Amino acid sequence: MHDSQPNARSRGAMLRLAGIAISACLALGACASNPSASSTQPVAASAPTAASLPSWQDSAARAAVLKFVADVTQQGSPNYVPPEARIAVFDNDGTLWSEQPMPFQVLFMIDQLKAAAPHHPEWKRNPAFKALMAHDTAALAKNQKALLQLLAVANSGMTTDEYDESIRTWLASAKHPTLGRPYTDLVYQPQLELLDLLKANGFTVWIVSGGTAEFMRVWASEAYGIPPEHMVGTEEKLKYAMRDGEPVLIRQPGFDFVDDKAGKPVGIFRAIGRRPILAFGNSDGDREMLEYTTGGSGPSLGLLLHHDDAAREFAYDRKAGSASLNKAWDEAQSRGWVVVSMKQDWNTVYPAQKANGQ
Repeated sequence: MHDSQPNARSRGAMLRLAGIAISACLALGACASNPSASSTQPVAASAPTAASLPSWQDSAARAAVLKFVADVTQQGSPNYVPPEARIAVFDNDGTLWSEQPMPFQVLFMIDQLKAAAPHHPEWKRNPAFKALMAHDTAALAKNQKALLQLLAVANSGMTTDEYDESIRTWLASAKHPTLGRPYTDLVYQPQLELLDLLKANGFTVWIVSGGTAEFMRVWASEAYGIPPEHMVGTEEKLKYAMRDGEPVLIRQPGFDFVDDKAGKPVGIFRAIGRRPILAFGNSDGDREMLEYTTGGSGPSLGLLLHHDDAAREFAYDRKAGSASLNKAWDEAQSRGWVVVSMKQDWNTVYPAQKANGQ
């Protein structure tokens, strides 16, 4: 186990992670008692039609998306953008799939901690571990450092291949505490249609997430049809080593790069090397990504998903903690970003459940 202390940036990210776990712990306790791939080569454009985006309402938001795609892909249009410059970036948590009662990667990390507990009997005396098991948010708030240390220990020390397999195993059996569906079922059907429309019109699509690229690569390629090398995320510390005669990468506590807020444009530039022309987010954590995307000299489109549908998903915005849509929502008016209402602009949220209910 690598036990060096995280740097200041890593500590900040880990403290935010601990804060997310604390703020949602009580909700998880209540939930527990009442459970209820593709090529990146440009392709021939497929012009948007009246049948495009069938899970979207015939609204101003849908019209803005279709108009933008038509404008930048039509030869001879003053806003025409060549395929190599048609870059679209999407946040993941809360933009492409649900993120309540907390980001699903955090739920996975907590489950990893619980699974590791039998190998750490000393944790029974740890106030953070006892508070986590009891869903005691007040006690967790008093023991944030101890909580992030536990999460770091439980999610490091293994090879990257071993960790990938643990993600696959978790996703194969874990279900959302209130919606009762596998987490990979909780992708948004309207967004899947938008991704398909963009790819059919020569866009190259990237996911730019505050979560880790390592977590997304295991499942997101199959879910979204986006290749794993097109996923930009927070980067965890890794160390090269020889283990049992084999070269491996060992996960270390902490982060090398945090892909959130002002980090997102940096991550985009480092990974893509071009300014996107379309960005879709859902929170203040995506604000700088939309500013960067729409701040260029050519045509661009910024979109924000407003979670205002408590009946079909969840309702939250300005006071949602780490997932708040506040400053970005205000800025959308001055910058002409499109705010997509889940309640008003989507006629469905999730894909239909499979016949076997899985």
